[in-house]
Amino acid sequence: MASSMGRSVGKNAERWRWLLYVVLAFAGGLLTFVGARAQQKATDDATFRRLIDSFCLAWSTGNAEAPAKFYAKDNGLVFYDVAPFAYHGWKEFHDGVKKEFLDSASEIKLTAGKDLKVTRRGTIAWTIVPMHLMEKSKNGKTTEMDLRYTGIWEKRGPSWVLVHDHLSAPAAEN
Repeated sequence: MASSMGRSVGKNAERWRWLLYVVLAFAGGLLTFVGARAQQKATDDATFRRLIDSFCLAWSTGNAEAPAKFYAKDNGLVFYDVAPFAYHGWKEFHDGVKKEFLDSASEIKLTAGKDLKVTRRGTIAWTIVPMHLMEKSKNGKTTEMDLRYTGIWEKRGPSWVLVHDHLSAPAAEN
C-alpha cells in the first residue's frame, strides 16, 4: 500500500510540475508579446515624429512640390484644409493650396508640437498633433495660427503616405 501511495504522490507531483512549466511558458510568451508591442510603439513614435517634422519642413519651403512625396496620389482621396473646406485628390489639393495660400506668402513656417499621438493598426496609422503656422504675406502682413492636424497614413512598400489629412483652426474665442 505504501508503494502505491508513493507512486500516486509522484504522479501528482509530475502533473503539478508539468502545469507549472505550461504556466511559465505562457507567462514568458505573454511578456515577449508585451515587450514587442512596446518596442513597436516606440519605433512608430520615432518614425512618425521624423515624418511629421519632415512634412512641416516641406510645407515651410513655400513650394507646393516639396510636400508631394508625403501624399498618395489616388483619385478620390479627400484632404480637409482650413480654407476652402475640402480638396479632392492630390492635384486639386496641390493647385488649391498653391493658389489660395502659397502664392501670396513670402515666408511660411509650419512646426509640429511636441504632443504627437500615433496609433497604428497594421499598414494604417493615424497621427494627431497640434501645429503652429507663421505666414508672412507678400504685402508684409504676418499671421500666426495654432492649428490641429490629423493625418491618416498608409504603408505602401517601404514608405508611409498620407491618404487623408485634416487641418483645422480652433474657432476664435470671444
